[in-house]
Amino acid sequence: MSNESEIFQKLAQSIWDFDPDAAAAAAKEALAAGIAPARAVEEGFSPAIRELGDKFDRMEVFLPELVMAAGAMKAGVNVFEEAMKKAGGSLANKGVVVLGTVEGDIHDIGKTIVGAMLSSAGYKVVDLGVEISVPRFLEAADEAKADIIAASALLSTTMLRQKDLVEFLTSRGKKEKYIVIVGGAPVTQEWADKIGADAYARDAQQAIKVLDGLMATRRA
Repeated sequence: MSNESEIFQKLAQSIWDFDPDAAAAAAKEALAAGIAPARAVEEGFSPAIRELGDKFDRMEVFLPELVMAAGAMKAGVNVFEEAMKKAGGSLANKGVVVLGTVEGDIHDIGKTIVGAMLSSAGYKVVDLGVEISVPRFLEAADEAKADIIAASALLSTTMLRQKDLVEFLTSRGKKEKYIVIVGGAPVTQEWADKIGADAYARDAQQAIKVLDGLMATRRA
């Protein structure tokens, strides 16, 4: 049987190789070796995905690589989550994030990367996909008992849906219940402030830092 360091290396290598089959296989090997899922994610997958995120910031890797890495990590995490579900537990998380691209917008890559990076950082992410209506964000957040609603807009014309989301939450008396974070290519901190969002992030790395701070404050 492989020792733990070898298994952690296999977990990381599957991310660097963008290989979902290898990630799932390494996750199964970790479980067979008695390694706790949370530890396998933290010491195997997370360092690799964070390294790729840093390389992306330095323009050493590009969006296609991050998307493939996110897919590989998702395949491995799915193995751990299924095992935890069968055991009656779940992976520990910093908070629950409901994530989606707003209605009228079909852009998916940036949102997917943010979701993958938040997962690697310890958040439970419910990715709703694209073209998500304002009421659906709230419905999903209530269903998931979420802490955070993250709304992405990649078009200047769909940014208004982020404003609609904040206003809808306010009208339903739910604005204080959820941390609302917005992002996307045309979105700025100024826009987030203007519409009353709780936070803005220009990329996945910043989203992690911002949400870590807000969640720590909320739970203090």
